[in-house]
Amino acid sequence: MAKATARHILVASEAKCNELKAQIEAGADFAEVAKANSTCPSSRQGGDLGSFGPGQMVKEFDTVVFSAPINVVQGPVKTQFGYHLLEVTSRQD
Repeated sequence: MAKATARHILVASEAKCNELKAQIEAGADFAEVAKANSTCPSSRQGGDLGSFGPGQMVKEFDTVVFSAPINVVQGPVKTQFGYHLLEVTSRQD
């Protein structure tokens, strides 16, 4: 069964999501940006969500996590929770 590990940053607006993505692309540390800005409890672990399989996360999240390149920040991805930046850190098919 496929498995992935990923980390994310959750914020309320697409504009904030784009602002944080620009900071990360300019060299800011993903984990530090997550700790300072993410509204998800995972922010305490730098946005780390651990390991999970297909169907364990909301559909929009799953689609990105199981198709995006590894270690490339994706987003904004809109879900019912808000706007996410996602980074797949590993994946086994």
